[in-house]
Amino acid sequence: MGRAVTVAVCALNQWALDFEGNLERISRSIDIARSRGARYRLGPELEICGYGCSDHYYESDTLLHSFQVLAKLLESPAAQDIICDVGMPVLHRNVRYNCRVIFLNKKILLIRPKISLANTGNYRELRWFTPWNKARHVEEYFLPRIIQEVTGQETVPFGDAVLATKDTCLGAEICEELWAPNSPHIEMGLDGVEIFTNSSGSHHVLRKAHTRVDLVNSATAKNGGIYILANQKGCDGDRLYYDGCAMISMNGETVAQGSQFSLDDVEVLVATLDLEDVRSYRAEISSRNLAASKVNPYPRVKVDFALSCSDDVAVPTCVPIQWRHHSPEEEISLGPACWLWDYLRRSKQAGFLLPLSGGIDSSATACIVYSMCHQVCLAVKNGNADVLADARKIVNDETYVPEDPRELCKRVFTTCYMASENSSQETCNRAKLLAEQIGSYHINLNIDAAVKAIMGIFSVVTGRTPRFSVYGGSSRENLALQNVQARVRMVLAYLFAQLTLWTRGMPGGLLVLGSANVDESLRGYLTKYDCSSADINPIGGISKTDLKNFIQYCIENFQLTALRRRVGKRCIMSAAPTAELEPLLDGQVAQTDEADMGMTYAELSVYGKLRKIAKAGPYSMFCKLINMWKEICTPREVASKVKHFFRMYSINRHKMTTLTPSYHAENYSPDDNRFDLRPFLYNTTWSWQFRCIDTQVTAL
Repeated sequence: MGRAVTVAVCALNQWALDFEGNLERISRSIDIARSRGARYRLGPELEICGYGCSDHYYESDTLLHSFQVLAKLLESPAAQDIICDVGMPVLHRNVRYNCRVIFLNKKILLIRPKISLANTGNYRELRWFTPWNKARHVEEYFLPRIIQEVTGQETVPFGDAVLATKDTCLGAEICEELWAPNSPHIEMGLDGVEIFTNSSGSHHVLRKAHTRVDLVNSATAKNGGIYILANQKGCDGDRLYYDGCAMISMNGETVAQGSQFSLDDVEVLVATLDLEDVRSYRAEISSRNLAASKVNPYPRVKVDFALSCSDDVAVPTCVPIQWRHHSPEEEISLGPACWLWDYLRRSKQAGFLLPLSGGIDSSATACIVYSMCHQVCLAVKNGNADVLADARKIVNDETYVPEDPRELCKRVFTTCYMASENSSQETCNRAKLLAEQIGSYHINLNIDAAVKAIMGIFSVVTGRTPRFSVYGGSSRENLALQNVQARVRMVLAYLFAQLTLWTRGMPGGLLVLGSANVDESLRGYLTKYDCSSADINPIGGISKTDLKNFIQYCIENFQLTALRRRVGKRCIMSAAPTAELEPLLDGQVAQTDEADMGMTYAELSVYGKLRKIAKAGPYSMFCKLINMWKEICTPREVASKVKHFFRMYSINRHKMTTLTPSYHAENYSPDDNRFDLRPFLYNTTWSWQFRCIDTQVTAL
């Protein structure tokens, strides 16, 4: 009867400008799709060049190499008798568009440009592309000679059209168009399109996956139809982790779910679905049918090809499934771990070095590396040849098979406790216990000699010797003495990262990991060019509250009992966060982060969300908090807290310009590179804004 259609959707770990690798992964996905009976294959957004090319999109080379890859795909025997839908940039009449190129049997059927461009948060598509603003309009696109020689076509349709096969009708959306208030699938569905496709370049944010799933399912719940979504996965060269979650939905229900976090470079979902289920679902929605009778029709590109077989009565079709979402703790365990693995193998380094202080943040970072090792061993056990080959290159052993996460940790992960006279024995022992349990190669060293040498130079030059405040020194002296210790640790971290493997008779160098969380970065509670200055930071977009919950998750799921084992008076889980840069009091730590900052980490999370997500300046933040905190603070206390936050935030904003590249996980991240664009020289008195607050306090 020709009613059961088989479609394939992909999640590919593409890498910006890695045209050879990207071609191999696309080709492999087409092979898998065909071998499993699919007649249509959908890939991620801009998969040919990789989504994260940024200003390389301006280069003609990027366009040229994309067409060269397209030519290879058109010629490939694997790409015959299956409609292939790939993503790449295309220059049409001297305007650059983000496009889908849809082809079948060496013929391009349609080039469909993106209509709604993503231009918020981490996305800057309007910088490189122009949206296609000609609704339901198609023009002739003159193919470059390299493609003409393969297809025999001189021109192909370019614009907002849909494909009409022998048995159904398909319409394309591209990423942001699903999130837009006037998504194309609405009117395409009213015009008889039965299969909607979406090629995405959507990155991970904690607690975001359900939003994407809900949008896909709701797209067909009201209007009926089949919706298939492809997405990029992995680290393609910057702070983002694209989190897969390829999916297929029909009539408001999920029928196939891809993994959100995985070390598989190529993942293909295939589903067989009954078109009559779509038609019968739509038949009884009278409001939809009334609207459909008035819709402005889309141009249709006729395709002499069917997604179904003529005799398919006995073909089994897919049934709805329940989507399984990860908890935030699972997301922290898996997302940054996969990102670290991609960064490690693609940077061709031999491992990581982490200054391990025995506190929550550095311990959480260590646990993420351990989770990475766990994922690698699991992937190898499941037969992932790519992961095995990468692991062997990293450890420089062609016969190596990673089976035990602790043993792999020993090879690729070095931890270092950098003690000073202000460090407690408790934190030293906590760091050592955790290192032993995860299996890292652990180093204990003391930085006092280096600190004294530096301060000695200062004293010789100036004739003055700074003192800590507990010994009668000023706040300036106290801060300078803390900063020297922190910066010495950064210098030593890089020295040991370069030469530790050399001392062990092993080749290569190590990437230095930072461990500043999103809250202290927002407040600026870090020394510029200290241990927060690293190569990459897997927790830089994660809040202290979420990290504490993640530590509990590691205790329960990885059996890392060192995280809760009491050393002295406290364990890693319960110890008060401290920088340990001021002198001890009777051998005990007297300095704490929250006392130094003048605010709690819980308060910082609230400030961060209001500042970034709610777009609140000082006055608006005050107005919101007097209601949120009315049970615990007076308006005058709220005013004092808000002023203190904005004063410290603005004084320290300059530190964000040198912030270590961090895994993006929170929508209130202060990352200055691309996500949170602000001045770094403020008028820190905020005189007008604070006066408005004072006026309101007086009135209240």
